[in-house]
Amino acid sequence: MAYPTGCWYSKRPSCRTGRPDRPDRAPPGYGPTVDIEKARDFLREQHRAVMATYNRDGSVQMSPVTCAVDGDGRVMVSTRETAVKTRNLRDDPRTSLCVITQQFFGQWLLVEGRAEVVSLPDAMELLVDYYRRASGEHPDWDDYRTAMQRDRRVMVLIDITRAGPDFHG
Repeated sequence: MAYPTGCWYSKRPSCRTGRPDRPDRAPPGYGPTVDIEKARDFLREQHRAVMATYNRDGSVQMSPVTCAVDGDGRVMVSTRETAVKTRNLRDDPRTSLCVITQQFFGQWLLVEGRAEVVSLPDAMELLVDYYRRASGEHPDWDDYRTAMQRDRRVMVLIDITRAGPDFHG
């Protein structure tokens, strides 16, 4: 099935011809989905990803990130208050992550969802939890907390709405 030019997920008028009746669903042929709990299991083991957010003009902004999964099943990403992705997520909370293994080529997973940005001071304990889940124990938690304040870190929490594909082409 040929799909109209443009993107089915965008707010831009030129792209609304894709699936205006179901903007939360991928077009036919987009690929099978993965059970969200299986996706969380993959994310608990694999922490490297490329995160996509949307600029104000609708174009895509991408950044390499490290991610983890919190106790509520949300994806956690640490970034800076001043980062473009932070501004983008405050304007439009939709995001996608392409999660890859350490070997780069091989198994991978796409997760999509809606993000919440939590700033300091509320983010501090989330940042500690994130570090533990992604890297283990820190040798000096006071130093870590100081660095998080100095760098103006925020925590991005993503509720996964869709994951896939579950095949290799």
